[in-house]
Amino acid sequence: MNQTTIHTQSHEAPPKRKVFISYHHRNDQTYKQALLKFNDTHGIFIDVSVDTGDIDVDLSNQAIRKKIRDDYLANSTVTILLVGTETKYRKHIDWELYSSMIDGSINKKSGVLVINLPSTNCSTFTAAHPNEKEIVHPDCTSWTSVKTRSEYERRYPYMPDRIIDNLLEPKAKISVVPWSKLTVERLAFLIEATFQARDKCEYDMSRDMRRSDFNPNS
Repeated sequence: MNQTTIHTQSHEAPPKRKVFISYHHRNDQTYKQALLKFNDTHGIFIDVSVDTGDIDVDLSNQAIRKKIRDDYLANSTVTILLVGTETKYRKHIDWELYSSMIDGSINKKSGVLVINLPSTNCSTFTAAHPNEKEIVHPDCTSWTSVKTRSEYERRYPYMPDRIIDNLLEPKAKISVVPWSKLTVERLAFLIEATFQARDKCEYDMSRDMRRSDFNPNS
């Protein structure tokens, strides 16, 4: 099976939500396009993604997050993060995540859904919403509660630090799912559950915004 395939499964679709897709353009464009093609076929969400790459890096943190929240994320209510092997080191992705989590002067905070791509070789997952275990992971019979950063980093070695901050925050409801688990029904459920939880999410916003792209291992 081609790695960029998403499985098809019949379902009754919830309302379409406006989704912003955050991803590493150079490495993971293929998966972004596969997700959009899948959505074109099945009509799961409304894609409102735009490229934030032309933002002036000399702007202040406050100016950057305001611009992204109100001009780029606009009225999106769910941010999908596609995680590949370089995602955690990209400043624009960190800006998009931070801006998704704040209440802007025009647009309010979004829910965040994380999808681990096949390049990460990561099959573990995190269920944050009611009924998610039964709908998205019906084959899982044993669940573990993770409470430490070191364990999250072991399970998700390519995960951005800002996401791990919020996986550790009980009131920030962020689900993590492998690409291979996605079907029409599961993706639709995850987007709707993420949308419904967004207003009550209390995100950990303590980490400063990343100011440069830097991979310490390269």
